[in-house]
Amino acid sequence: MDVFYSIVGFFSSGGLFMYPILLVFAVGTAIAVERFITLSAITQKNDAAWTTLQPLLNQGDFDKAREMASKEDSIMSRILNLGLALQGAVRRREDVEIAMEEGMTEVIPQLEKRTPYVALASNIATLLGLLGTIMGLIQAFTAVANANPAEKADLLSASISVAMNTTAFGLMVGIPLLIIHAILTTKTNEIVDGLEMASVKALSVITSRARRQVDMAA
Repeated sequence: MDVFYSIVGFFSSGGLFMYPILLVFAVGTAIAVERFITLSAITQKNDAAWTTLQPLLNQGDFDKAREMASKEDSIMSRILNLGLALQGAVRRREDVEIAMEEGMTEVIPQLEKRTPYVALASNIATLLGLLGTIMGLIQAFTAVANANPAEKADLLSASISVAMNTTAFGLMVGIPLLIIHAILTTKTNEIVDGLEMASVKALSVITSRARRQVDMAA
């Protein structure tokens, strides 16, 4: 209970700027949780899709791979299906590569969606903390100017300690949100790297099989 009362006392003594910082924290946390859950689900689906499709690609069973990719509900399947759709229809590697690259350009903004807002919330919380401290210091010096000279030192030190609470709270909110943003960005980059790796491997298999068929026909 002592910890709870200490937290309540710390929050209430910080002034009005504590409430917008708390609101920013709530919004940033909500976005971070949604993004983390979404990216984790995408990663799991992509891993499952690649585990299913990779053996079929290595075996050269493109019809089965195309059928499986069209049924899967993962980003990995969608990207690979764009390349598999052109398998057998075209001979140029560039055509298959461009098709999958176009799919990547559509997918990446979806993966990065709302993640920058977490970093924005971190910056806003820190700046609100600083603004609250500055406003508190202005009020403190204004109050001290009209106070008894014997009480000025004690009153000023107490007012400054209260004003600094908003900066402390802003940093307490901003630092974790900044770390979470870095985690989400890393998770997004890992998904993109996995998609690029799968695209390159699928492209290599498709073009090598097409080249082999051309050589056999010749």
